[in-house]
Amino acid sequence: MLLSPGFTYPRALSTGIAEDLASRGYVVALIDHPYESTGVTFPDGRTETCAICDRPPAGGPAAIAESRAKDASFVIDRLTTERSPWPLARLIDRHRIGMAGHSIGGDATASTMAADSRVRAGVNMDGTFFAPVPAGGLDGRPFLLFGAAAGEAPGADPSWDEAWSRLDGWKRRLTVAGAEHGTFSDVLLLARAVGLPSTPGAIDPARGIEITRTYLGAFFDLHLKGKPQPLFDGPSPAEPEVSVQLP
Repeated sequence: MLLSPGFTYPRALSTGIAEDLASRGYVVALIDHPYESTGVTFPDGRTETCAICDRPPAGGPAAIAESRAKDASFVIDRLTTERSPWPLARLIDRHRIGMAGHSIGGDATASTMAADSRVRAGVNMDGTFFAPVPAGGLDGRPFLLFGAAAGEAPGADPSWDEAWSRLDGWKRRLTVAGAEHGTFSDVLLLARAVGLPSTPGAIDPARGIEITRTYLGAFFDLHLKGKPQPLFDGPSPAEPEVSVQLP
């Protein structure tokens, strides 16, 4: 399982999601994308700072998503090779690889799936599709759109409307009432911990993470483990904040 954070976000902000997925039996790799966050330390001890935080690269955000797709494929290569540097690489099932991303990491998830058939299922969490889903779809592989109702409900984000029309496999569009962009990471939990005020009317950060974990876990359990998940058949009484759009 690969997790890609939002732009400038360190991978540590996906810890709450990663812990839940690991508790379900998934091997989870959180990716730090070099030159996009405040600091990425390489195995040799070298630390590189953000090179594009103040000056986006040529090609803009779409180029970032496509670059991240190359990072994700590199991570898969390194973790699944017979000479993997990770001593427990034998635990990885190469035929059941999933990926989820927050913000531009969600766009990068679709870009990764478009370029790398090894990723069997993907999730975009509240990320605009600067690099569009290919017109021909993703070869029938399942994809989940999962975002804040304020920004990603049908008609609110043209890039999501276009992606929805192009996805050619199992798909759902989930929107969470009261969610903010940061709801799908640990950032709002940390903000509350240091005393920063919450947005009036916003969903409680702990509840937001709970919902995120529930639906991500259900999605991957459905598509990578084959476990039926009624959550995706329509609204759930246990999750009243979540609206479900079916194909």
